[in-house]
Amino acid sequence: MLLRRVEGYGIQKSWTSFDQISANLVRAVIASEDSRFCNHHGFDWNAIETARERYRSRRGRLLGASTISMQTAKNVFLWPGRDWVRKAFEAYFTVLIEIAWGKQRIMEVYLNVVEWGQAFTHPKPPPGTIFTGRPAAALTVGEAVPLAAVLPDPLNWSPLRPTRRVLARSAGIYSNMPAVFPRCARPAG
Repeated sequence: MLLRRVEGYGIQKSWTSFDQISANLVRAVIASEDSRFCNHHGFDWNAIETARERYRSRRGRLLGASTISMQTAKNVFLWPGRDWVRKAFEAYFTVLIEIAWGKQRIMEVYLNVVEWGQAFTHPKPPPGTIFTGRPAAALTVGEAVPLAAVLPDPLNWSPLRPTRRVLARSAGIYSNMPAVFPRCARPAG
């Protein structure tokens, strides 16, 4: 957040407790970012192996294998970047938060610290609200999916003005959501 402030984006955060976050947003984010979130202990070894094979074969675009737990560790404790030192610290903190926090707390922290970029259209959004102006607890599937779709590049993608790529990601999230049952990270409601 400090880096974004120096870059001129400012810091505008208000904490929303887990029980005030829509289950639709939790499901959409899991479907978008880490479909095995409830089934791993911080590391998705299948995704890591797939990404490693893609990298070694040099076929297709590079894949990421970061889980929501790993992204939370990076966003809370570390700096952006792709160097091995940061990755080593990320692995260490991922293990710690998986042991100490559990899935619900990891999801709560992730959703509160992840960059939402253009999702916030108000200079000072009321606590717990997003681009719809509605409370985070009341997000519909149709509102949650575009938010999840922009997470890979929130400073350049907008849920309000979706590009073809964002629309394609949204369609993929919609199709993945029925398979996501976030029993490990389900808010009330």
